Amino acid sequence: MRTLLSAIAIGVQVTMILTLVGVSEGVLGDIAARSRGTGADILIRPPGSSVLAFNGNMPEGVVTLVRKEPHVTLATGTLVQSIGNFDSIAGIHLDEFNAMSGGFRYLEGGPFTKPGDIIVDDVYANSNHRHPGDTIDLGLPWHLTGVIESGKLSRMFADIKDLQDKYSAQHMVSVIYVKLDQPANTAAVIESLKQKLTDYKVFSVEEFVSLMSVNSIPILKRFTNVVVGLAVVVGFLVVFLSMYTAVLERTREIGILKALGASPGYILGMLLRETTLLAIAGVITGILMSYGAQWLMHVFAPTMPMMIVYGWWPYAAVIALVGAIIGAIYPGLKAARQDAIEALAYD
Repeated sequence: MRTLLSAIAIGVQVTMILTLVGVSEGVLGDIAARSRGTGADILIRPPGSSVLAFNGNMPEGVVTLVRKEPHVTLATGTLVQSIGNFDSIAGIHLDEFNAMSGGFRYLEGGPFTKPGDIIVDDVYANSNHRHPGDTIDLGLPWHLTGVIESGKLSRMFADIKDLQDKYSAQHMVSVIYVKLDQPANTAAVIESLKQKLTDYKVFSVEEFVSLMSVNSIPILKRFTNVVVGLAVVVGFLVVFLSMYTAVLERTREIGILKALGASPGYILGMLLRETTLLAIAGVITGILMSYGAQWLMHVFAPTMPMMIVYGWWPYAAVIALVGAIIGAIYPGLKAARQDAIEALAYD
């Protein structure tokens, strides 16, 4: 029973790592996919804005300037209004956004038509049990008119003029999306825009998407390192307690082995091999438990998708194995140094 619980505890350690990495990759991948779903080739963000958060606004007049660029067939501004809990409403010009992205696919209801109307994607609607006709409290009351298929920019959309009026952001936008006549002209248009909008952040959509990784977001990378460190400590303590108890319980057996000529290295190697098998069992358990964690995230937190990141399996295995071996070293040395006569006399 102790061995089983130890393997499960190591499995929890592995699951902690895989779940954190999986949620991070899943959320960032979802943001990247929704950015591609706009159909844009270039996006422009205001000075001082961060990669992950659509913070800061810029004058709506910048859109007019962008539209005058050669090779630009369509440019539209959006206003992103945060409403807490990682949720935000995207204010859009519906006709312009439809022309750029190919239009929404409505699963229920239809588009917003008047102030106070909002549409949401199926992920938000299903997780919050919402249907057209409902009133949604997002700090302000909104009337839900339609549910759309997910994958385009945001989970909630409203008319940009309505959103600007409600949140005192008249004539302001957060992001400008640009569609070109040919994707091959992207680099030239970006260079031209950077010369005219010197303080603004101009990206190709593919460049922006490439920034959606854990390594590109320092705070997320540090958080991941902290959790990995905690996981190593958990593994160390679990194995230390398990192996220390095992050594105490096997004192007489160790004494018999030493009386029969077993060397300290043999005793230490025996315990380290047992620890390795325990860690391997824990790793397998942890990987299986990560699939359970993915299912739980899908059921209880569908707005935070979790990926199974296969590339992290070896890292999680090495982390668990290192923590386990470190935890087994002291109990192993204690067993190896036991005096055979004292061990045989142990009650």
